[in-house]
Amino acid sequence: MSGDPLRALFDMPRTHKRILQVLADTILLSASFALAMFLRTESLAFLTQGKVWAALVAALPVTLIIFVKLGFYRAVIRYMGLRALITIVNGVVASALAVSAMIVWLDLPIPPAVPVIYAVLAMCTVGGVRFALRAIYQRTHSRDKTRVIIYGAGQSGRQTVHSMGQGLEHTAVAFVDDNPDLWGSQIAGLRVFAPSELERLLRDYGAKVLLLAMPSVSRAVRAQILKRLEHLPVRVQTIPGMAELVTGKHKVNEITEVSVEDLLGRDPVPPDAALMAANIRDKSVLVTGAGGSIGAELCRQILHQRPRVLVLFEQSEYALFEIGQELSATRKAEGLDVRIVQVLGTVRDRARMEKLMRSHGVQTIYHAAAYKHVPMVEDNAVQGLANNLFGTLSCAQAALAAGVESFTLISTDKAVRPTNVMGASKRLAELVCQALAHGGGKTRFSMVRFGNVLGSSGSVIPLFRRQIAAGGPVTVTHREIMRYFMTITEASQLVIQASALAHGDKGGNVFLLDMGEPVKIAELAERMIRLSGFTPVIEGDPAARKTAAVADVIPIAFTAPRRGEKLFEELFIGTISEPTRHPRILTASETSLDWQRLAPLIAELQAACEADDEAELRRLLADAPIDFAPRRAGQPPRREPVAAVTPAMVAPAGGVLQSGAAGG
Repeated sequence: MSGDPLRALFDMPRTHKRILQVLADTILLSASFALAMFLRTESLAFLTQGKVWAALVAALPVTLIIFVKLGFYRAVIRYMGLRALITIVNGVVASALAVSAMIVWLDLPIPPAVPVIYAVLAMCTVGGVRFALRAIYQRTHSRDKTRVIIYGAGQSGRQTVHSMGQGLEHTAVAFVDDNPDLWGSQIAGLRVFAPSELERLLRDYGAKVLLLAMPSVSRAVRAQILKRLEHLPVRVQTIPGMAELVTGKHKVNEITEVSVEDLLGRDPVPPDAALMAANIRDKSVLVTGAGGSIGAELCRQILHQRPRVLVLFEQSEYALFEIGQELSATRKAEGLDVRIVQVLGTVRDRARMEKLMRSHGVQTIYHAAAYKHVPMVEDNAVQGLANNLFGTLSCAQAALAAGVESFTLISTDKAVRPTNVMGASKRLAELVCQALAHGGGKTRFSMVRFGNVLGSSGSVIPLFRRQIAAGGPVTVTHREIMRYFMTITEASQLVIQASALAHGDKGGNVFLLDMGEPVKIAELAERMIRLSGFTPVIEGDPAARKTAAVADVIPIAFTAPRRGEKLFEELFIGTISEPTRHPRILTASETSLDWQRLAPLIAELQAACEADDEAELRRLLADAPIDFAPRRAGQPPRREPVAAVTPAMVAPAGGVLQSGAAGG
């Protein structure tokens, strides 16, 4: 049967297919009965004996009715499996019994062995034709499928093979597994090979994708395997990890791109349940910037800790709507007794913030609202500083006035010896919280400082994926630029736990998250390109021309560092840090200013913002005691020790500075 008639057969309307199947079964059952008579009698004389055919006339309706009742004609041939085979057996056995009953009842001249032979032949013909059609269909369509080698011959690998057999995009051709006991064996119809044979297998089978089917292994193990696979000329994909399967984010048979978390190979530390719940359980919690990357994940984590009230504060209407809808759906699905309040507004409106905190009895605040995109803030310095500094000041003052118990500022590694306005604004926000912490109020202030989070709105990872999909080039600002990375989920959990660690202290703590080892962005880009099945080359490199002639390449283009961008980020301002009860949270002893020194600076900055005087604003930042040095942008940071905090540095504030800023 050629491919075109077969395609036309499978593309027929469902009703026409069912009619065709009934007619085909009538013919196949009649032929099986006739062949059974011939095999038993070794004569064709029965063809003219009407009594012989009476048995078949009675058996045919019985068989077809059973097939209909059992849903045999509703089954899709291309997906037929064990259930369809059982239906065939049941129908044919009933048909053979009907033939036997007619032989006895009508005393027909039919040998007793004929019903048995008939049953065997009918199962072979009725079932065989359908399974043959399925095999032909799958073979015909497998030519258009992407050939896949599966790394991991465990249960997930077997399920993946089965899922691929039902789909139209991929076909599995072989297994690879690290377990020597499996080498040479057959699993799910595929042979299992050693990883050392991968290069030959890719060539022999023409596989275009290597699929990791090991959801239960640790991220560190996955990273080791990926490193061994990088040199192979194949696209590496994966099925979701165990965490994604447990949360329901993905299903075991889904094929996804290799995550950057797998590339970095860092396994998160399980959160401390007591620390996670300390500032949240049965309390009223406010999250500012609730629609942003970090703010939204904080809200998700907080919701599962069952606060009494969760107040979502956000300036963007769309972002607030999105996170509100998501959290409401989660609350309903998991039966959480949490009141969710959605509030539009700006954190710079102190009076409104205080009213909001009082009306909802807010006890805990996570202040994530900020402008964080470095080039954007650099080009809009006045608005960026006004939002980040005066928004924090207004929110913190409102918390003090409303008697909020805990206020946690989400800071950034860019606040350390800042080379850009965004970092400077966050360092000033830290100083504000430190000064307020020692003003004698009820509110306990703390700051959590960390680097880049994977998958955030400003992350390079989504950009790299889009550039690779478009054929390049992948753009990196500098060959030597390095960054710390952490998942949004881990960062948010650590922020919540760090805020709880401030309990029992005098407040003003600066907590630093252990971000692991810094990653060179150019090397990360190269690994992502290789695992996508391409060869990375440096744009403009003469040696790349030869490579481009023999392989699919993705160029990497180095641009200039952006305004205010560092090559290396830091987490420490000084050299004094101490461990906490959590292995990935440190607390730092750093310089701070009292209100007598800080208030005049903030007043001058406020005046510059109100006058929209960017030049004056930058001058004030350069003179401020925050080590702001935009001239060092793109240069390695200076690592100078800073003295420990002394009592003189943290004198109580003489009063709370009022901010008149209430912009959008």
